[in-house]
Amino acid sequence: MEVQTRGAMLELHYSVEGDIGRLIVPTQAASRRGDKLWQHTCFEAFIAEEDVALGYREFNFASSTEWAIYQFSGYRNGMTVVDVEHAPSIAVQRAEDRLILTARMDLEPLSDLDRNRRLRLAVSAVIEESDGRISYWALAHPPGKPDFHHADGFVVML
Repeated sequence: MEVQTRGAMLELHYSVEGDIGRLIVPTQAASRRGDKLWQHTCFEAFIAEEDVALGYREFNFASSTEWAIYQFSGYRNGMTVVDVEHAPSIAVQRAEDRLILTARMDLEPLSDLDRNRRLRLAVSAVIEESDGRISYWALAHPPGKPDFHHADGFVVML
């Protein structure tokens, strides 16, 4: 996983290596907003100001190029859909042993983020195998079951 920022642009590079044929990977289609993408193979990012308790945004990116953005007012609370004028750009490369998804988004329209404060980022992935097993991956997991929304997962400072 690699994170790059340029001004208000955030670019995320996700890479899964292994027997990609064992995974359920949605095929590419026209990019559009989708819901419940996290129920299948999906790459995610969560962004908050330094104090995650004030709320955060969740970004979902599927290999189909579907995407979703949600705003939370607190921990798993007050979820609303975020409408954006320009959809995130999603590029997918698939090989026998590697799946790479690159997502690029403009944070500028998310005007309520105070970019004078440091931003915290959590990065994660949901991987669905053809036998129905689902695994949860993140840069950091809080204790207990996987919980991508937990403040302890917001480990990258921007």
